[in-house]
Amino acid sequence: MGRPTALSLAALAAAALLISAAPARAAGGLIGLDAMTATVFQEHQSSFSGLGIRGRFHDTRFLDNVEFLPTVEYWRNSSSVGAFGLRATRRDATLGVDGRWMFPGEVWRLYAGGGMGVHFISNEVTAPAYGLNGNDSLTKGGLALLGGVAFGTKGRLGNFIEAKAHLIGNFRQLKINMGLSWNR
Repeated sequence: MGRPTALSLAALAAAALLISAAPARAAGGLIGLDAMTATVFQEHQSSFSGLGIRGRFHDTRFLDNVEFLPTVEYWRNSSSVGAFGLRATRRDATLGVDGRWMFPGEVWRLYAGGGMGVHFISNEVTAPAYGLNGNDSLTKGGLALLGGVAFGTKGRLGNFIEAKAHLIGNFRQLKINMGLSWNR
């Protein structure tokens, strides 16, 4: 069995987040799941794509319009320049928890919120002609801000679009997320 990857660690942590939310289920619990794609704009990088999944929990002991969102996100970006034998790859697997305020609405609902996340970032560079062959991994925590609009919140299926900023030092990211929602 090989070394666990950041994605497999992220999946295990997401499962632990969902299991640890068991006390909240008694007072409200799981109200939906979101699957999303992201266009990621990382500082000093061109845009690229990512994926994510999150649960949506509501606890009746809190305000009626507040939801909690345990989230797993992943993206990978690679570039190569064949003429120089250069290849660079960067990955980020993120485990996060956000809270959001859902504004009133019938057909669509605006929302805003924030949270925090842990980013497992990996960088690899290979350029044998220049004597470069290395990798670097780091784990960073940071805050997140989000805002968006959810459509079809009263039906079984819906969708959403949002902007989410990850504030993690020199690795700041802006994500434009779009996805599908399953509502309980």
